[in-house]
Amino acid sequence: MEKEYKLNDIVEMKKAHPCGENRWKIIRMGADIRIKCEGCGHSVMVPRREFNKKMKKVLVKAED
Repeated sequence: MEKEYKLNDIVEMKKAHPCGENRWKIIRMGADIRIKCEGCGHSVMVPRREFNKKMKKVLVKAED
């Protein structure tokens, strides 16, 4: 089952960020995916395969 997500979607990850927030915005997509914490603004680059394992669900879909 492939999870569907797009650029600028807000997603929930399995583990919370150390700042306490669990909402992340997808800001770059490619072989790696860059996500930005909605709480503190810290961004992290994650390989797509690892991102697919660690993402729980899409909370807010990006508007087209």
